[in-house]
Amino acid sequence: MSTDRRKFLRTLAGAIGLAGGAPFYATAGGQRFLDVLQRQQGASARQLAGDESFWRQVKLAYSVSPSILNLNNGGVSPQPVVVQEAVERYNRMSNELPTFYMWRVLDKGREPLRSKLATLAGCSPDEIAINRNASEALETVIFGLQLKAGDEVVLTRQDYPNMINAWKQRAHRDGIVLKWLSFDFPIEDDGAIVEAFTSAFTPRTKVVHITHVINWNGQVLPARKIALEARRRGIEALVDGAHSFCQLDFEISGLECDYFGTSLHKWLCAPFGSGMLYVRQEKIAALYPLFGAPEPESGDIRKFENLGTRSFAIEQAIGQAIDFHLMIGTNRKQERLQYLKNYWVRQAEKIPGFQLHSPSSPPHGCGIALFSLQEVGNQELSEWLFRNHQIHTVSIEWEKISGIRVTPNVYTLTEDLDRLVHALQDYVENRR
Repeated sequence: MSTDRRKFLRTLAGAIGLAGGAPFYATAGGQRFLDVLQRQQGASARQLAGDESFWRQVKLAYSVSPSILNLNNGGVSPQPVVVQEAVERYNRMSNELPTFYMWRVLDKGREPLRSKLATLAGCSPDEIAINRNASEALETVIFGLQLKAGDEVVLTRQDYPNMINAWKQRAHRDGIVLKWLSFDFPIEDDGAIVEAFTSAFTPRTKVVHITHVINWNGQVLPARKIALEARRRGIEALVDGAHSFCQLDFEISGLECDYFGTSLHKWLCAPFGSGMLYVRQEKIAALYPLFGAPEPESGDIRKFENLGTRSFAIEQAIGQAIDFHLMIGTNRKQERLQYLKNYWVRQAEKIPGFQLHSPSSPPHGCGIALFSLQEVGNQELSEWLFRNHQIHTVSIEWEKISGIRVTPNVYTLTEDLDRLVHALQDYVENRR
């Protein structure tokens, strides 16, 4: 039995047992959701990818707008109802007696939560810190590494702006040298990508910054291959996993990186403002925390959690998000998101002027797709889609990447994507 399958069965059993504590599972919709999970527990991810009846029940576990079609889940994903209920429950508890329930009750749940995250991530709990988003996790590393003037960092122009700005600030403040790569995506050749990175490595290179999934267009970089090449040269690897964690089926330990940061409010569908930092065990002591800690050179991962007062409701409800995610299964989610992208893109490719700017399939592509229509402004079209068809997308203009990004999620149905395709057809026909 696969690890993912064992996780699914344990989580499903736990969810049924906790139905009284999670009001959604006690509703008719919640019972139907649990029933369909039980009926389909033997089905493979590939079999379920196109099963609309299954995914319709998943959609009913969310409270998304029935009128506005959200195709910008890559920004922030909505939470399933059970996660929303947990946030509200923990928040009400906190407000009854804040300093007691927050610090003496809910704060005690961090260690079990750390273990759940570590199991999901495929690493040791002693390598996981809980924080608020990918930017905070990655900037903990960027500002915590003991670099000096002249040390080199390899990164790309297509990385996320917050990370680019953090590295620029580090260069300005400490005199480190940033060595920039710039790609013409999409690229479906791992060797070419790895070669571009390794060609930039020199004896002075100390760190390579790898964006696992380029958020702009869904390009998947061969993070493991790059990290292994870096390690052979004594270079540390930092992976931005904001769009890979819980969208792609992998374990952090399998990436062979030294540091990894992600937002949990994206593809895990955890509460807004929740994130996670991974630091390889032997790297913890030398990495300084972003916020002051009693022992900054300690080898304890918890030194990265000195945030002061935080929302314990948000933090503890991450556990319900993990349970919900595992009930579906990471592999099932990955297959479904790829299926959805292929479903709408294959139809849209028949529209005059349609251009896809994302890799078409794994291992180079994922569920994120970027497209454009020839001789049509991206912002203009994105606004038109919302104004005329209530379809929410995002226009992208960033470092040789231009288009409209479409990011469905597990609650998105094929009929929703038919609506997008019909809207694009409507736009093209009315322009003639």
